Amino acid sequence: MEYTVQKLGKLAGISTRTLRYYDEIGILKPARINSSGYRIYGQSEVNCLQQILFYRELGLSLEKIKEIMSDPSFNGTEALIKHREKLLDKKKQLELLIENVEKTIASSEGRMTMTDQEKFEGFKQKLIDDNEKQYGKEIREKYGDETVNLSNKQLKNITQEQYEEVTRLGDELKAALSEAFKTGDPAGELAQKTADLHKQWLCFHWSEYNKESHAGLAQMYVDDDRFKQHYDKDQPGTAEFLRDAIQIYTGTKL
Repeated sequence: MEYTVQKLGKLAGISTRTLRYYDEIGILKPARINSSGYRIYGQSEVNCLQQILFYRELGLSLEKIKEIMSDPSFNGTEALIKHREKLLDKKKQLELLIENVEKTIASSEGRMTMTDQEKFEGFKQKLIDDNEKQYGKEIREKYGDETVNLSNKQLKNITQEQYEEVTRLGDELKAALSEAFKTGDPAGELAQKTADLHKQWLCFHWSEYNKESHAGLAQMYVDDDRFKQHYDKDQPGTAEFLRDAIQIYTGTKL
């Protein structure tokens, strides 16, 4: 089965302009151009587009998707299995939030009493799931399952006030790091304030804090490409800057 731009766009639920843009940036080229100058897409391109849309649904940039799919080791079937796992995680989180909303409605109507702990159950679980997604594999390999599971349990049991505090700290940390980076001085007052905010934020996630682990995590931000891309997304070099600031803060040079 072959498709023109219009037919493929209609099939996938996206605009022809999007397909033309995908062609321009090289993420999805047509199988051929026919004698009338129309782009023609075959089964291989249909499968490729499906993968692109899966990755887009998971929040990846087109640049990152192109990098993943152009890798010689890319395996479509393995990618689908990973997509399924992430979508199931997303489904689990949505179900938890829906349950939370239903309980809140029942509570407001006087049909049940909802504890403060229950009110924030879904949000805290999302925080844990996001941390696992972003840091889980590397942290578990470095510190072990027992340590990570204990930290998740600690985060799950935080109070409403603590939840609001860790959320505020995360926002303040991001803003402070952005401003500190502009100074170019990891030993400066603003950079050291950022390192301290990072420590405070960590203490909500870790059951026990020590300087060596803090410095080790900062080094991981640089050594692991996924961490590095996360921190360097807006300002390249941010991961190294944060590592240097934390190493100065902890007095630990790795």
